[in-house]
Amino acid sequence: QVPLVESGGGSVQAGGSLRLSCAASGPAHYLMAWFRQTPGEEREAVAAITGEGLTPYTDSVKGRFSISKDNDENTLYLEMNDLKPEDTAMYYCAASEDRRIWDWHLPSRYNYWGQGTQVTVSS
Repeated sequence: QVPLVESGGGSVQAGGSLRLSCAASGPAHYLMAWFRQTPGEEREAVAAITGEGLTPYTDSVKGRFSISKDNDENTLYLEMNDLKPEDTAMYYCAASEDRRIWDWHLPSRYNYWGQGTQVTVSS
């Protein structure tokens, strides 16, 4: 198991910003992604990044969130701007070596998961 360690969560007011980080150990993964989950709900895909730099996003975060990766540091980031109360969730980092993107939004697609970091946005 390759550990993924998230950090950067916290509490902000609506309109604020946060940057999440996910430090990965071991060899680089082809696909890395951010998911989020609230109690009683299914885990929702937020954004992903492939080895070629493709970056799909879920519609609700387009224009506000930006995913990136530092390959030298093997660290994944999620820059979140103009945060809204509905962005409140536990955010998880995920990784996979499988070389495809069409199912990036499915949790079952990923082999590795972090423990999560909480993001709370107040109105």
